Amino acid sequence: MKFNKTYHLSNIAELIESEYFGDHSVKITGINEIHNVEKGDITFVDHHKYYNKALKSKASVIIINAKVDCPDGKALIFSDDPFATYNKLVQIFRRFSPSKSEISETVLIGNNTVIQPSAFIGRKVRIGENCIIHSSVSIYDHCVIGDNVIIHANSVIGADAYYFQKKDGEYRKMHSCGRVIIEDNVEIGALCSIDKGVSADTVIGRGTKLDNHVQIGHDTLIGKNCLLGSQVAIAGVSTIEDDVLIWAKVAINKDVTIGKAATILATSNVDKSLEGGKTYFGSPAIEARKKWKQIVKLNQFIKGL
Repeated sequence: MKFNKTYHLSNIAELIESEYFGDHSVKITGINEIHNVEKGDITFVDHHKYYNKALKSKASVIIINAKVDCPDGKALIFSDDPFATYNKLVQIFRRFSPSKSEISETVLIGNNTVIQPSAFIGRKVRIGENCIIHSSVSIYDHCVIGDNVIIHANSVIGADAYYFQKKDGEYRKMHSCGRVIIEDNVEIGALCSIDKGVSADTVIGRGTKLDNHVQIGHDTLIGKNCLLGSQVAIAGVSTIEDDVLIWAKVAINKDVTIGKAATILATSNVDKSLEGGKTYFGSPAIEARKKWKQIVKLNQFIKGL
């Protein structure tokens, strides 16, 4: 998430009442979890296993629970519970605010766009031209919808990321401050759910079409001109490159990449990244030709028993 203005380290440390080390004038322009950080971002780390990754990342400020040497050009904020401190910052800059109407007065809607009755459009949403938003669609705060987009009934755009940390036998919610961006000429089927990024964006690329009952997890990037069949479920932080075809009831694990122009046949389960330009099938999914050969050999073996 990018802030609407630049802050200095001293401003942020004062907001969260924390000790810091480094130049008080370090400029902070956003907040991000470690997978998506850029220069100017503030992030957090609370486990020694990931200290090195955080300290060497592009982040300008790291919230950390250890007194370590501060890398050149960065600053540290010390906290006994960096996760909670990070959440506190998110709630300061992206606090939930109840809506007073079905369509917020802060929404920007383009020419010739139709919003059907009972749709909900949250605060600071932007919707382009020539769109159709059908009844009972919910579009959460800060989402961005391009031109010529169709969203069918009962779909939810921008729900919170499914992201929790287990501590002391309980799960703590990581509050989301990212967005969903839907580019031009996209069609979203009925009863789909597209979660916002934890701190960055979930993106549906230009010309992509989703069937009914599709689930897209947080921070996932869907490329251009992809087709996703009914009941496809894609976990968070995955990348689906351009021109990918995914048939019905495919499940895709988190942190994987599906290469350009790949095809994944129905009911497959993907647990690792797949090269583009090939067809895959099975659980776990492998190249379809190899899977068919395995099935033939298995059937021959069974018949020979």
